[in-house]
Amino acid sequence: MILMANKTSHLERIFDGEFMPHADALYNFSYHLTGNEDDANDLFQEALLKAWRFIDKYEAGTNAKAWLFTIAKNAFINEYRRKVKMPNRVELQDFVTYQDREDTPLTSGMDLREEMFQYLMGDEVTLAINQLPVDFRTVILLSDVEDFKYDEIATILDIPIGTVRSRLHRARNLLKEKLKTYAEKFGYEDKRG
Repeated sequence: MILMANKTSHLERIFDGEFMPHADALYNFSYHLTGNEDDANDLFQEALLKAWRFIDKYEAGTNAKAWLFTIAKNAFINEYRRKVKMPNRVELQDFVTYQDREDTPLTSGMDLREEMFQYLMGDEVTLAINQLPVDFRTVILLSDVEDFKYDEIATILDIPIGTVRSRLHRARNLLKEKLKTYAEKFGYEDKRG
């Protein structure tokens, strides 16, 4: 009994000391993968639960952040595959409940001008990143936001390092194109000709 308690407290120390310092970064990564708060929360929680469940497979002192991000990436891919195989289903009761709501988008009290500018005033860089295809979005987040090295990204995504470099190059070019109009609005111009 004492041996089991010691093992559990040792695993808790590893979890709290090595994984939890990366919780904010893991949530941000989850949010950028999923694109919405509810799915990000689900992915974040699933990644932490799996990290705890398989903590005995983790080698203490190694790259905990990369390990967590790999779990989150795999969970995201598995959920995506599950959704592709199962078409969207709408329960009749959900539809009736939605229709019976008094505050539908057409009857809400929000000013139309406020609604239009709500989307225009967002962070253009974040919006541009979120519009990238998931393979490019993931690699740019891991490299440019989370500062993983190419070999770490290759391990997390389970792809060759050359593919990491290629995707990152293409992602940055796509991002540059998406932000070009935004930059021109503020007087920046491409001086390379």
